Amino acid sequence: MALPGPVNRYLLLMAQEHLEFRLPEIKSLLSLFGGQFTNSQETYGKSPFWILSIPSEDIARNLMKRTVCAKSIFELWGHGKSPEELYNSLKNYPVEKMVPFLHSDSTYKIKIHTFNKTLTQEEKIKRIEALEFLPFEGKVNLKKPQHIFSILEDYGLDPNCIPENPHNIYFGRWIADGQRELIESYSVKKRHFIGNTSMDAGLSFIMANHGKVKENDIVFDPFVGTGGLLIASAHFGAYVYGTDIDYNTVHGLGKASRKNQKWRGPDENIRANLRQYGLEKYYLDVLVSDASKPSWRKGTYFDAVITDPPYGIRESTRRTGSQKEIPKGIEKCPESHVPVSLSYHLSDMFFDLLNFAAETLVLGGRLVYWLPVYTPEYTEEMVPWHPCLTLISNCEQKLSGRTSRRLITMEKVKGFENRDQYSHLLSDHFLPYQGHNSFREKYFSGVTKRIAKEEKSSQE
Repeated sequence: MALPGPVNRYLLLMAQEHLEFRLPEIKSLLSLFGGQFTNSQETYGKSPFWILSIPSEDIARNLMKRTVCAKSIFELWGHGKSPEELYNSLKNYPVEKMVPFLHSDSTYKIKIHTFNKTLTQEEKIKRIEALEFLPFEGKVNLKKPQHIFSILEDYGLDPNCIPENPHNIYFGRWIADGQRELIESYSVKKRHFIGNTSMDAGLSFIMANHGKVKENDIVFDPFVGTGGLLIASAHFGAYVYGTDIDYNTVHGLGKASRKNQKWRGPDENIRANLRQYGLEKYYLDVLVSDASKPSWRKGTYFDAVITDPPYGIRESTRRTGSQKEIPKGIEKCPESHVPVSLSYHLSDMFFDLLNFAAETLVLGGRLVYWLPVYTPEYTEEMVPWHPCLTLISNCEQKLSGRTSRRLITMEKVKGFENRDQYSHLLSDHFLPYQGHNSFREKYFSGVTKRIAKEEKSSQE
């Protein structure tokens, strides 16, 4: 698709981690702020340099207030595969677009950013001096300039084969940085209340961005655990709510997950986590509840459902059951007690989750969840399907050599009807995913084999 005029061209400098998650995050955020995703590259792949068309600088700034996948954004003034191409590109950029940032009353500095190569100070100065043809009339100020410009050079992705000359050179005006610092400031290592499966901070923010969480939304997590996903959503101004079947986790009781700490303290709970980050005002509540038997009245309550269901590895998959469902040979419990040890197949869990989201999300609301898969058997047809939800993105994160989990983002596109509740039984997607009910066995089978292999090699 052809780009509009040069004023709409921006260069994104992307972080080199969670590569599959970057494009869905940027697309979701542009959609959230009224932009439309268009690009001049066939595919972004692993490159950290993305050229985008964005309608306005305001949208570009809003994008950077949210993204954890992008480092910086620049208004792109020129681009070439050689210095000569870059200079010609800059000479063709409209002077009237440059003047507001180069006039005599302004201050500026020029920075050099290289990817996959380190330049000497002498080389950097030489590149800056070569831009003397640009109509800079202001004064250089290295400490507090009004405007920052950058030369960005791309030397490819192979650290073992660094070319003499860059593949691409870019020049642009710095607009804003992304939110990479959130990964450190919200690190689980510093968090007051954690569990065995507390979600990595960076991935939590990515999930909230995939879900297009915004101010005054109501976000729900049906497998809330220690509330890591609630924290990310609350940071973006959403009111958060969750449920979990584990009484001890919801109430912050029992054994601690931290090393050198046996029991949880009196104020180790989800509310305390939000208080730690100044987000307590966004905390609605968390309840002990069974996700397989939601107790909600019919209606649409949530703008986003964002969750990390248990896979049966570090956290068991459980649901409540009636006396009739208790296997033979197990002593019956008092009527006042409901056992929680019945198995809850992964396929049932995910179709319950899709039905719940289809019924309770507002139209246009998003469901974001992790789907564990056994890689050798995985096909896209295994991703659970629902007539009220459309698939937005499907990103992989490796867990081991043969297992991974996929971050699935879906959007509600039609109102829920009672007949939609069982539609998955008619879907071609249902039977293939049932095979993943044995994900736990396959996961530990791989772990056992790896341990045996390591022991054998250590004995040789």
